[in-house]
Amino acid sequence: MASIFTRIVNGEIPCHKIAETDDYLALLDVRPQAYGHTLCITKKEIDYIFDVEDELYQGLWLFAKKVAKALEKTVPCSRVCIVVIGEEVRHTHVHLLPFNSMEDVRFTGSAKVHLSQEEMAELAAGIGAAME
Repeated sequence: MASIFTRIVNGEIPCHKIAETDDYLALLDVRPQAYGHTLCITKKEIDYIFDVEDELYQGLWLFAKKVAKALEKTVPCSRVCIVVIGEEVRHTHVHLLPFNSMEDVRFTGSAKVHLSQEEMAELAAGIGAAME
């Protein structure tokens, strides 16, 4: 069965898209641990990040770097941290979290930040605009 991320890539499930290339997609996390919590995913469904072929793996980090720089311009934070877990959704992805304290990177399983759909759309558009 296709992962939730594959279903998003295929347009079956909506998302708050920030940026997209032929190989990668950046979107806001639906259960954000911090304001601006963003996911960068490979469009190709690969379960484990260390099984990703080298070129796609390197490209993911470069794509995440561009998105992180846009996050820094858009969301007040001391830095953007990156977290790779890959257990809940078995599809290669990295979490980008605007960071101000260690609390911002403690995953609770439920959202720590609650935003309306309108707020999510505005935030995604703002981050996306900062990439250009």
